[in-house]
Amino acid sequence: MPENVPLDYSTDVTQLRTTPEDWDSVDPALLESMLVEMQAIRSFEEAVLRLAGSGLVHGPAHSSIGQEGAAVGSVLALRAADGVNGTHRGHHQFIAKGLHYLRPEGYRTVDGIKGDEIVEFLQRTLQEVLGLSGGFSGGRGGSMHLQWMEAGALGTNAIVGGGVPLAAGNAWAQRHEQRQDNAGQDTGGVTVTYFGDGASNIGSTLETFNLAAAWKLPLCFFVENNHYAVSTHVDEVTAESRLALRGPGFGIRSWYVDGMDPLAVYMAQQQAVEHMRSGAGATLIEADTYRYFHQNGPFPGSAFGYRTKDEEKQWRQRDPIQRVITEMQRRDLLSDGDTRDLIQRIDETVEEIVQNLTEDDPTSERAQARRIRPELWPDPNTVDHGIRSEPDLSNEVAILDDLAHDPVTPVRFVDAIADVLHHRMSDDPGIVVMGEDIHRLKGGTNGATRGLKEAFPERVLGTPISENAFAGLAGGLALTARFKPVVEFMYSDFLFVAADQVFNQIGKARHMFGGQTSMPVVLRSKVAMGAGYGSQHSMDPAGIFATSPGWRIVAPSNAADYIGLMNSALDLDDPVLVLEHVDLYGQESTVPDRAPDYRLPVGQAAIRREGKDLTVLSYLNMVELALQASEEREDLDAEVIDLRWLDRASFDWATVGESIKKTNNVLIVEQGPLGTSYGTWVAEEIQRRFFDHLDQPVERVTGREAAPSISKVLEAAANADLDDVHHGFDRAARNLGLSPKR
Repeated sequence: MPENVPLDYSTDVTQLRTTPEDWDSVDPALLESMLVEMQAIRSFEEAVLRLAGSGLVHGPAHSSIGQEGAAVGSVLALRAADGVNGTHRGHHQFIAKGLHYLRPEGYRTVDGIKGDEIVEFLQRTLQEVLGLSGGFSGGRGGSMHLQWMEAGALGTNAIVGGGVPLAAGNAWAQRHEQRQDNAGQDTGGVTVTYFGDGASNIGSTLETFNLAAAWKLPLCFFVENNHYAVSTHVDEVTAESRLALRGPGFGIRSWYVDGMDPLAVYMAQQQAVEHMRSGAGATLIEADTYRYFHQNGPFPGSAFGYRTKDEEKQWRQRDPIQRVITEMQRRDLLSDGDTRDLIQRIDETVEEIVQNLTEDDPTSERAQARRIRPELWPDPNTVDHGIRSEPDLSNEVAILDDLAHDPVTPVRFVDAIADVLHHRMSDDPGIVVMGEDIHRLKGGTNGATRGLKEAFPERVLGTPISENAFAGLAGGLALTARFKPVVEFMYSDFLFVAADQVFNQIGKARHMFGGQTSMPVVLRSKVAMGAGYGSQHSMDPAGIFATSPGWRIVAPSNAADYIGLMNSALDLDDPVLVLEHVDLYGQESTVPDRAPDYRLPVGQAAIRREGKDLTVLSYLNMVELALQASEEREDLDAEVIDLRWLDRASFDWATVGESIKKTNNVLIVEQGPLGTSYGTWVAEEIQRRFFDHLDQPVERVTGREAAPSISKVLEAAANADLDDVHHGFDRAARNLGLSPKR
């Protein structure tokens, strides 16, 4: 018979309970702060629900009433420099962090929330919830996207689990800076990421568990288990609903606490913080708590039939605010009159804020109806402001076109990648390179990071196979405004695995948070068409990224351009996708014989061949095929433009437009499938902008509808090649009444 030997976890999970002795010995000042901050959150949330009931909250109002003890107990154990982020239900965490930042010495019940800076903070928070221009993000974030970087409030997030990887980036920055400063272990910062029971089942959260544990990041995963993901109970969707038990499976020290007991939360967070500041790595706290209302709005969950009034009553009897009041009264620290006065003063302050933002509605037939004061709305003309940064042109840097007469040297495309990254990492200690296997194999799977790990061991990170986690970590690093991550995705198809982080988080963050922060992420991605890797390792993502706000896209066709474009990408405060085609890696071309420090200006295409009959637009490896076809034609004199910059904001319409006005005909050449074709939007925009200059519809060369297959024959049939480019020329010639000739 086989022997079954139980295995032990490498770390512990414990339940922390407070005792009467704990409540008797705790500093009264801490209890006062707990009570004031929780009541401030409660009064604020009640006001939001009243406004929502009056139709003045546009969009959802995810109330945190009932969960105040988890947020306040946790945040009071943190320092001002520590970071927090959260989910769509994040008002309580945001307010707790802001209040603690503004008054780290604490609050007194006799004062409540006195102080202009406190009132201003709460008013700006409510303005953001209401979508007004005076909010922290100018009204763009609203209720679900609250950010105040100065206070360490890194941003709440509407995507379930979406903020968890971003928090890992902030934690990595804290750990790295502590090591670089040779600071004592207890001086390092920590980050707490708050999420609910629903997010505990999502991939981005679990990927980040693993990454944070493996890298010993000072990151606390704080699970507010309020038992319901909208209307679905946690017991329905997981076999083990004691969520704290997930931590040890990843090697994470974990605690379970009663989230309705603010002191228990505080003590558990203290222990977790001590663990993280000591360098021992990530932690997890499950706080068992309850939201009194439905997922969204001013009605209880029982009104929708998924839980009972009796259940809600039982949880309300464990109210965290009342728990602190009871303990303070037991110690003669508070009277009934003191409690009534405190609640009244805070309610009055919050109501005054509401009155400042609203006015009587003269258009309503309802008595005492209110409306948002019209002058507080954002200017509609600013709707597109802040999607991306404006390039800084003030730096005195070399431009590639100005080096035309410099000595040159032959360099392989893949070596140019390693050379420019090495040069920039030497100059900028904030550049961090990460990706799968980039620290092994003499520079990753293609050699593009050759020598970087040896030169910069702390800033070259070989990641787990978890694109969601490390892409999000890069986004969190960029949000600190102190680091510029360069991420390698081994194949472009893997971008879909990290689509939330790439598009919902990194691409939208600058605009969504009202330009409070930049997002300088450079994402290197390989286009492997023709390499025999099949349907899931071959895509060209340019057409997909061109539809996503926030992203810039560069597509170098030679080594010299790569250096200039990568340098420009690293200068920007925007996310930039840098495409690399495998066909180019081994190609050798000349580059200026000098340090790889020159730039290619944002939005500058290159005319590779001048002509008068046909404008040919292309990028990456297809530029060479377009040139080859142009030289072989006898019927059309083609002007070939290497686009270089592919995103809408950076597209060189000046160069392209002048060419079209000269030739009156356009052919767009790309290699990939028709469905995700980059040329789709370019063709539409050309016909909109230059319709009167066109002698025929825009012609296009693309691959077939199918993604490339493994079969060598089928792969060749799926991708566009030189013959397809010639066929594009043939169509353009016939449309002009010419006989195709080459």
